[in-house]
Amino acid sequence: MDLKGKTVIVTGSSRGIGEAIAEAYAKRGANIVLNARKPIAEEKVAHLESYGVTVKTLLGDVSDFETAKEIVSQAKELFGSVDVLVNNAGITRDKLIMRMDEEDFDATYQVNLKGTFNMIRHALPLMLKQRAGSIINISSVVGETGNTGQANYAASKAGIIGLTKSVAREAATRGITCNAIAPGFIETEMTDVLSEKIQEQMLTQIPLKRFGKAEEVANTAVFLSENSYITGQTISVNGGMYM
Repeated sequence: MDLKGKTVIVTGSSRGIGEAIAEAYAKRGANIVLNARKPIAEEKVAHLESYGVTVKTLLGDVSDFETAKEIVSQAKELFGSVDVLVNNAGITRDKLIMRMDEEDFDATYQVNLKGTFNMIRHALPLMLKQRAGSIINISSVVGETGNTGQANYAASKAGIIGLTKSVAREAATRGITCNAIAPGFIETEMTDVLSEKIQEQMLTQIPLKRFGKAEEVANTAVFLSENSYITGQTISVNGGMYM
């Protein structure tokens, strides 16, 4: 897909990986719909617009089915099409399973997995009508390996991989691709607050001996959108942490 002039929705795009993904698509000339639950800084919008593209912010919680519908509907009304959907919104509620309560599990599932479903459910009919589209779902290495204290997060991210494969099969006849990206440890605000000791422990698990950069995940998303013969795949961006 030639991304110039296309419309890209990126959920959870106020910071970190989502922000980097939005910028990577803007650099390719795509118009961007930013989504988050809280207002996005005006300077971030202005930065994206400096690439000569149109940027709109549509706030809302994608875990709500009707809110997701409204986000997609407004994007279509603003730009006339929805060509790429990147489902990046996600939360963590880390606890050992013996201490995890129902709300910890449900909240994580609602945003990470159901939020991804909600956005696909409303964007896919538009893409089917267009006979073109690219869906990118952000999973996690934890969805492939599991992790102590992250049963809820791991389950939601593993679910995204299964959802991705199913959507890929259903949408392929209309030329629509659906893929997942499973990042490992990426340099973001969340990893910045970890102690030096914990960061060193993490690095022992990574053959490349460094954390990934948000831009490396973002460039993978763009690559998948530009390649119309890759679908149903989970691309690991993890420095060799899981092979």
